[in-house]
Amino acid sequence: MCLIYLNSTDANLQFRLKCVTLNGKFKNKTMKTIGILSDTHGHWDEGLTDFYSICDEIWHAGDIGSLELADKIAEFKPLRAVHGNIDDYKTRVVYPEMQLFTTENVNILITHIAGTPGRYNQKVREILKENKVKILVCGHSHILRVKYDKQSDILYINPGAAGNSGFHHVKTAIRLKIEGSNIFDLEVWEKKRGV
Repeated sequence: MCLIYLNSTDANLQFRLKCVTLNGKFKNKTMKTIGILSDTHGHWDEGLTDFYSICDEIWHAGDIGSLELADKIAEFKPLRAVHGNIDDYKTRVVYPEMQLFTTENVNILITHIAGTPGRYNQKVREILKENKVKILVCGHSHILRVKYDKQSDILYINPGAAGNSGFHHVKTAIRLKIEGSNIFDLEVWEKKRGV
């Protein structure tokens, strides 16, 4: 069981997420700081360089925009990424539609189009059913949303859009920490689009 606490910590809309596993123990004492973003559409905001400077790796939930941008991110930090619906064939060859992997003691699924809690697409539902996924990361909507899905027992993360293309007015990205099976200290980066 997981308890999630979200509360605003300052005027810059930084959010903290505390996830406490009530019946789990740390099996691995190494902690990882993860940067999560989506929908860059070929644009890398330099504010992300500062925000992700403390991260051990970056997860990109698709619509990267170009293989050149993916390479730039991968030179900065280790990158796990999936392609999105706007990504060209070169990006699709390198980055799959979905990635299922384990970090620390947490199973993660990343895909671009997943649906929303309670309304996941068929592929995602099948993977969630067959695996003990604890974090589902997706993009596509350009809308920041973090929610504990009690029915599926997963943390749903859509980091919104970090690029300048789309209908969103504010660029957003996320970073969080994982230690053992605990997910905590989720923070949101935001910047007005076009600035």
